[in-house]
Amino acid sequence: MHRLTSFLRRSLPALALSAAAIAPGAASAAYPEQPIKVVIAFAPGGGTDVIARLTVQYMQKYLNNANFVVLNRPGAGGGIGFAELMNAAPDGYTIGFINTPNVLTIPIERKANFHWEKFDLLGNVVDDPGNFSVHADSPIKTLAELAAHAKAKPPGTVTYGTTGVGSDDHLAALAFERAAGIKMTHVPFKGAAEVHNAIAGKQIMVAAMNIGEALQYQKGGTPLRHLGQMSEKRSTLAPDVPTFKEQGFNVVMASLRGMAAPKGLPAAVREQLVGALQKAVADPEYQAKAAGYFAPLRYLAPSAYTAELKEGEAEFKKLWQTMPWTDK
Repeated sequence: MHRLTSFLRRSLPALALSAAAIAPGAASAAYPEQPIKVVIAFAPGGGTDVIARLTVQYMQKYLNNANFVVLNRPGAGGGIGFAELMNAAPDGYTIGFINTPNVLTIPIERKANFHWEKFDLLGNVVDDPGNFSVHADSPIKTLAELAAHAKAKPPGTVTYGTTGVGSDDHLAALAFERAAGIKMTHVPFKGAAEVHNAIAGKQIMVAAMNIGEALQYQKGGTPLRHLGQMSEKRSTLAPDVPTFKEQGFNVVMASLRGMAAPKGLPAAVREQLVGALQKAVADPEYQAKAAGYFAPLRYLAPSAYTAELKEGEAEFKKLWQTMPWTDK
C-alpha cells in the first residue's frame, strides 16, 4: 500500500472527528448556558418563597453551578404565577414551584390559563399541614372557644386570612365552618407573608396558614398562639399543637409544594433538573436548614408526584359538587 494512502486511511477518521467538534452548532454547550428563572406564585417571605430559595441554592451544587433568578408573581391565589410558568418556553430556563390545592382547585372553580397536566413535574419537596393561629393577645385558646365566640357574635364577625380563594387555608376554613356550624368572613391575601402581617397587626382574628409557616413566624418574634394543626396526627414540628381531629373537628388539609417546568422539556434537560432536585433534597445540610425553617420535607419523584396530583384533583372535583369554595 502506498504510504500516502495508508496515512490518509489512518488519519481521516480522526480529522473528521476534530472537524465535527469545532463545526458551528455541531455540539451544544453543557446545560445550563444562562441563568434559570424560578417563578414563585406567592409573595416574598412566605413558606413557598423561603423553601424555593433554599432549594435552588442547593440545586446549584448539582447542576453545573447554575445561576438561578427567583421571580415572585403573586396574585389570584397563585394563578398568575402558575400561568406564567406553564406558558414559558420549555427549554429548561424557566422552572418554578406549584402548590396544592391551588393548582388543582383554581381550574375547577373558574377558567384558568393553566392545568397541572401541562407541566413537566420535577418532584415534590414539602408537605405542610394546615393550621389556625391567633394573636397571643387573643382570649381564644382552642378551636371550641373559637366556635363559641363566632356563635356568640353576629355571623361574619370573626375574620380569617388565607393565601386566596381555593387555597388549602380557605378550603380548611370552610370545612371548619361547616363542622362548627358557624360563619366567618374570609379575607384573601397574596401570600402567607401578608397573612402574617395582618395577624401581627391584629387586622384579622385568625390566620389560616400552614403550621410550618406559623412556627417560622413565631420563631421570628411574632406573638402567635396555634389553635390546631390539620394533620392526621401531630407533626413532629409541632408536637404540642393538637390536631383538629383531636378537638372534635374532622378537618385534614395540607399543602404540597413541588417543582415543575413547562411541558415539553428536552429529555436530557429534564433528567438533569430532576436529578439536581433529588440530590438537593437528599443533602443533609439542606435538610438541616429546611428543618430550621420548619419546612416538613416530603420528596416525591415525578411519577409519585403525578399520582398524588391526579388523586387530589379527583377529590377536589367531588368536593366542588357539595361545597363550592368561591366567595361569590
